Amino acid sequence: MNNQRRKALGEINNKLEDIKGDIEMLRDEEQEYIDNMPESLQSGEKHDQAENAVSSMDDAINGLDDIIGRVEEATA
Repeated sequence: MNNQRRKALGEINNKLEDIKGDIEMLRDEEQEYIDNMPESLQSGEKHDQAENAVSSMDDAINGLDDIIGRVEEATA
């Protein structure tokens, strides 16, 4: 791989890391929302939606980790 393509992949990887960080921040905020939810709402639809959102964001983070690792392998 030439230096130009290696540099482009490095820039993409940096963007992916930034996106991953943004998703982690939102996931943590959503988890805090769940943790501070009154007991009366903990068995309701809003709680379930929030838990599903956290789970989906965890899946996205794991997927990005995989992609980032593969891009790093390609540039090694």
